[in-house]
This record gives sequence, structure tokens and C-alpha cells, in this order.
Amino acid sequence: MSAIPVITIDGPSASGKGTVAERVARAMGFHFLDSGALYRLTALSAMKSGVAFTDEAAVANLAAALPARFDAGRVWLAGEDVTDAIRAEAVGEGASKVAALPAVRAALLERQRAYRQLPGLVADGRDMGTVIFPDAGTKVFLTASAEARAERRYKQLIEKGNSASLSALVADMQARDARDTARAVAPLRPAPDALLLDTTHLGIEAAVQAVLKYHRKRQGN
Repeated sequence: MSAIPVITIDGPSASGKGTVAERVARAMGFHFLDSGALYRLTALSAMKSGVAFTDEAAVANLAAALPARFDAGRVWLAGEDVTDAIRAEAVGEGASKVAALPAVRAALLERQRAYRQLPGLVADGRDMGTVIFPDAGTKVFLTASAEARAERRYKQLIEKGNSASLSALVADMQARDARDTARAVAPLRPAPDALLLDTTHLGIEAAVQAVLKYHRKRQGN
């Protein structure tokens, strides 16, 4: 498997990693993995199958065989477009619960590694370069200030017609960062050999080009 190139893009919430990763994958002609969506998909699959979030073995079995696909900014589960469905509040709460189950984490670890297929993979998440693909040839860690990330999320919510408080979003980002970096399993941190890319004042296209340039450099091109 090591002969199949992998670009990992990790970072905190709203750092732009998902958008950057998807565009890098498109530019390279690589497969794309949105690892965070897998936990939401697992929760949604459990809900659709009538499996209790507390039934660790059953949820882990669902996670191990998720018929998930990511394509052109959309998320598919067994041929159904669930891009919006997995963002529902109930699914988010379910994802938080199933993510705490060791058997589910183990099942999804292998599920995520299964996305490593030719010609290559771009994977975004929080532990792609440290836990899932530690041997990846190109690792990037995107970051941005909590204020900048909260402002991006605020704009997204307003554009979708939702009400939002910028100050509350900043506090939420800071609390989430603290939880992610302090957790015992797969804490949020850059891999020692990752490129640190601050997107506070960097646009998406500039970030994409920076990642592509770094990857070419790593490949010796």
C-alpha cells in the first residue's frame, strides 16, 4: 500500500481543510476522503437501521462496511445523497456518541485506510497524518485563528438562512480546539513532518496552490 501516494490535510474545525483537500484531490486526479463525515455517516446508518448508539458491536459492524462515497462536494450513502442529512443536529449528536466507542474507532481506522487506492488519496481530518496514514509522503496541517474560523462558519450559517452569534461561535471554536487537542485518543496535533499552513489571511485557492507546490517538492518534482 505504501506505493500509493497519500496527501493528508489535518486541522481544526473551519480551518478550510475540507475545501482545500477536495480541490487538491481534483487537481491531482486523486481520491478524496472526508474522515469526519464517516462518523456522521455511521450515526446516520445506525439511525436508518434502527441500531442503538449504545450497541457498540452492531454500530462497529455498520462502520466497517459503510457504502460511502464522496464526489463533487456531495456525500453518498448506499447511492443516496446524504450531504445535508449528515449535517442535521441529531446526526451530529449521534456522531459524537459513536465516536467515543473504541470498536467504532477501530472499524473506521481500517475503513479510512481502505480509501487508499490508485492513483492516490487526499485525506482530510484531525488525525490523518498522525494516526491513519503516518507513512503519507505529504502531510499538511492547516490552521487559522479561532476568530477567523468563527467568521467563516458565521458566514456559512447566515448564507443558509440560519441565525448565529459570532461571539458564541468564537467561544465554541476555542472550546472545541481544547477538547480536540486534549483528548486521550488521536489528539489534534500536527505530525512532526507536516507543513504548517496558516489560512487566517490566506484564500482557498492560495492554500490549494501552496499544498500542490509542497507536494511536488516532496515528490522531487
